[in-house]
Order: sequence, then structure tokens, then C-alpha cells
Amino acid sequence: MKKTLLTAALLLCLNASAYAKGQSVTYFDGETELEGYWVTPECEGGETAPVVMIVHQWKGLGEYEKRRAEQIAANYRHAFAVDMYGKGIRPRTREEAAAQAGKYKKDSALARKRMQAALGFARVNVNNEQAQIAVMGYCFGGTMALELARSGADIHGAVSFHGGLSTPAPIAGPGTIKASVLVHNGAADPNVKKEEIESFVAEMDRADADWQFIDYADAVHSFTEREAGDDPSGGSAYNEKADERSWAYTGIFLDSIFSKQD
Repeated sequence: MKKTLLTAALLLCLNASAYAKGQSVTYFDGETELEGYWVTPECEGGETAPVVMIVHQWKGLGEYEKRRAEQIAANYRHAFAVDMYGKGIRPRTREEAAAQAGKYKKDSALARKRMQAALGFARVNVNNEQAQIAVMGYCFGGTMALELARSGADIHGAVSFHGGLSTPAPIAGPGTIKASVLVHNGAADPNVKKEEIESFVAEMDRADADWQFIDYADAVHSFTEREAGDDPSGGSAYNEKADERSWAYTGIFLDSIFSKQD
């Protein structure tokens, strides 16, 4: 019965506007004020919809992640673009971005605490402690999505788009990872070495995780971001095929993990 109702509500949403519009939201990690972006599906029954958290790339929450949140919400899901850095902290240069991202990439405890704050807010904001929740992220955000999964958080799925695969924390033990994991990786990404991929696969297997890993031919870093330009020689560039395919596969993945809960 639940699945029938979910399907009916999904059809109502798909017949609605192509993109929903969201609003800025304030939440906290301890005393650190954070400013995210929340989008509620504009359709009947939206209050029971699953939640997809979206984690930004290394320059912080911006228009790109907000657009992705609006796309997610157009498909009968709440979308929450999270803020890892703090309200008003939006790096402008590569050096500033590297410094901010490095704080969390080098400190798993800090990264996981910040992600848990976002997860807690998501549950409170939909007034449902049992809400179906997945997390996805881009570049730095992909690494953070995997950190939340590695922490054993009670979420349904984690998706990484061209993110780093390693962690400074001890690798996940058997049964630790509760989420289904999907990784989209550029086969030509100079930032993700063969050894890093092999270690990730071994970790997922050791944890007995439900995982998928997809390599995209000729794709380098940032392959989903048009702002990265079209010249792959520098190691970062947009790749239309990889972008469209990874988004389509993510939709299938989300449908699968959420329908399992009916």
C-alpha cells in the first residue's frame, strides 16, 4: 500500500514544475552557526517524502548545489544542501578552499560531527526520526558523504561524484556501513590514484557493504560541473556524457534504496 501511495505522489510531483524553489535555513553544530538550503517537494503528500542531503565542493555551498537540490526536490524528495564550513565562510580562491577542505579531510572526527549535525537537522526539519535519508556530494562533498556512511550513520544511501575515496580514520569494520554506497569516478581523474581505488574496494568488501563503483571513460575531476570548463588537460573539466549518465544512475539508485523501505 505504501509503495502505491508513493508512486501516486511521485507522479503528481513529476507533473508539477520542473524545479522546486527552496529557502536558506540556519542550523548549528554546537556553537557553530551553519547556513544550508532546503527545498520541499511541491506536491501532495510531500511531507512523507524521503530526504536527500547534498554536500558541496571545496568552495562551499553555492548556486551549483542549490540547483541540484531543486532538481532532487522536483522528484518527490526533500533536498537539503548542507553547509560544512559555517555561515558566511565561502572560499573565493583555490588556496582558501584547500585550507577549508583540508580541515575536514584530515580530521574524520570533525567531518563526521559536522555531517551528523546536518543529519540531525534533516530529521528534525521533516519531524520524522525514522525518515528515509540519503546523502550525495561533489568532489570534497563526495568524500564527506562517504565519511558519513563510514561512520555507521543510520542512512539509506551515500553517493559520491568525483570525490576522494580515502579516509584518515580507521577503515570501516565488518557490518559498520549501513548505507548502500554508489561512487561515480572519472577514469582519467588524476586526483584519484589506482591504489586509492583498490584500498576503497578492499575497505567496502571488509565492511560487507552494499557498494557500486562506476568509472566514466575520458572523464577527469569535476566532470559534473559546467563551471570547470571543457579542457581536461589541467585535470578538471566538464564531461557531458559522464554528467548525464551519473545523474541518471543516481536516480535509479535512489529509487532502489528508498523503495526497499516500503
